[in-house]
Amino acid sequence: MSPVCIRDMEGRDCLAVAAVWRDVFTPLTDEAFIEACKKMEGDSRYRIFVADIDGDIVGFVTTVETLALNMPNGYIKINGLAVLPEYRRRGIGKMLMERVEELARERDISRICLASGFSRTEAHKFYERLGYEKLSFWFHKRI
Repeated sequence: MSPVCIRDMEGRDCLAVAAVWRDVFTPLTDEAFIEACKKMEGDSRYRIFVADIDGDIVGFVTTVETLALNMPNGYIKINGLAVLPEYRRRGIGKMLMERVEELARERDISRICLASGFSRTEAHKFYERLGYEKLSFWFHKRI
């Protein structure tokens, strides 16, 4: 396998990242993905890192830095991590997570949080192997 480059997403990567999202998560139109990226653009709290192999995007992680009253330096929330099925178990997800941890250190942030669906048991094992702990349930309500 060619070397994996973990880097910030660039404009030219948008449709490829949207395709990975659709392959791993729920349906999402290119237009909706582009609109979300435009809203994040220029706001340093949002970061998307991609896993690039020879110009092909095979995975990504999207994050947001946020504040909380009990965490004065804030925390980084991972909004999505995905690696195409044919590239899993090659250390790419770990490399993406390590980049997020590096970002946290750069920003003097000591906590990274994420939510993962009940059915994603393999993802849960992956996060636990990386040292993440299950601390709570994640609740949401559609408005």
